[in-house]
Amino acid sequence: MDEPLEHSPYGVLEVDPDGTVRRVNDAAGQLLDVRSGAGTPIESLFPDSVEASVPGAFDTPPETERTIEEYYPGLDRWLSVSIVPTDERVFLYLQDVTDSFRDRRQIEQLRGDLDRLTVLNELISDILGELVGATTREEIAETICRRLGETELYEFAWVGERNLGSGDIVVRAAAGETGRTLARIEECLDDTGRVPEQRAIESRESELVQPLGDDEMVPESVRRAAFADGLQSLLAIPLTYGESVYGLVGVYSADQDAFSERERASFETVGEMAGFAVNAARHRNLLLSDSVVELTVELTDRNVPFVGATSEFDASLAVEGTVVRGETLLCYLGVSGNDPEPVADWLSSADGVALTRLIGEYGDGGTLEVAVEAGTPLGALASRGVTIQSATFEGGSGRIVVELSPEENVRRIAGSVTHRYDAEVVAKRERSRDITTARELRDELSDRLTDKQENALRTAFFADYFESPRGSSAQEVAESLDITGPTLLHHLRAGQRKLLDEFFETAGEP
Repeated sequence: MDEPLEHSPYGVLEVDPDGTVRRVNDAAGQLLDVRSGAGTPIESLFPDSVEASVPGAFDTPPETERTIEEYYPGLDRWLSVSIVPTDERVFLYLQDVTDSFRDRRQIEQLRGDLDRLTVLNELISDILGELVGATTREEIAETICRRLGETELYEFAWVGERNLGSGDIVVRAAAGETGRTLARIEECLDDTGRVPEQRAIESRESELVQPLGDDEMVPESVRRAAFADGLQSLLAIPLTYGESVYGLVGVYSADQDAFSERERASFETVGEMAGFAVNAARHRNLLLSDSVVELTVELTDRNVPFVGATSEFDASLAVEGTVVRGETLLCYLGVSGNDPEPVADWLSSADGVALTRLIGEYGDGGTLEVAVEAGTPLGALASRGVTIQSATFEGGSGRIVVELSPEENVRRIAGSVTHRYDAEVVAKRERSRDITTARELRDELSDRLTDKQENALRTAFFADYFESPRGSSAQEVAESLDITGPTLLHHLRAGQRKLLDEFFETAGEP
């Protein structure tokens, strides 16, 4: 070997055409982790690789130049080997390309991730677009399953929800190559098994399992079926709106690392949008239905804040209006038969009450603003999309009357209260909807307002902001809605303008 090649920074091997190594320069020795290879066959000098391409190149004397890139596990390196035959010798030029190969792999992976994310974003956009137009829970479930289960990204998807009057989960829709896995999932649901989808509903957070076969928290029968079907990962997403969990979607993939953090976040958006769509469908059905179901629930549980208050004080309480505020429900409470201030003090320390405020006093009563949490009976009912017609409490008991669409699951809605508290449904009747000019006008006006404008006007009205003297200041109303004073005034002015426009336009009609 020439002196320049001997001290070259590149690894150089001088080899006979039959594969016998003649010389190894220092750089090649370091790359191959050998001290000397002179006189040894090339297959003995080169470390093992999957293809053994370099030794294989000498099965017959090399005649043309070629370059081989290969991974050598024993060295944990990628080597680029250029084979250059001459008249009497074959020269091998070695270069460590591990860093550049890993860089290329990373770039390719990022490009692949970007392509996948682009496809996913288009898919999510299509799903959200269809959810906006969905009018029933069945349509919502079928839309999600069809879109996710029939794409090339995932093997199958299924949507489940709680069964009537119980916490059991049932499959409502499925699409894609479900194989044996969905059948095993259903068996576990019937046997009150603990599939990841159940944990997603209980925790209200998405559940990621990858690799699927190694997670012992997944029932063995499901893991076996998933292995047979070639499934390696799943993502379970709850369908939520406010404090309500309407169901879940389970998505299964053949890839072990199918769900990145970005994909998980995108699916959580789908879960929230689907929950919103279910809630909107409930309201739409109630609004358009020719009849309504009227449900009366009687409460005798002193752990219910308003029931407990009437047990402590000789007072009657009546909910005069409600406003949903995030995860709490603002109740405007009329107090009669007792000074409202001690009632407010008692409620402020009761479980399930987030805040109380005295709005006004008159004679032997007054008005309170009370924010109750979603776990309370009124909060639970409001979060399920029903209309609270009345709620009265007296002498250690209470009565709540709600309206809901005939298509709603009455047992589930009633169970949100009766399963947790001493309560029972004492009346249920379906009646024709009272269609009146006042209702039509109210619905039309409500359609003109944004949610923020309607909430601001409603809260200000029940907080006696429009009374003279005012029962609440603008700052107090703003704090109740967790917004600034200027923002409140902006919403009030905008809302009032729309109402006045509608009134005067209507008044001017012949």
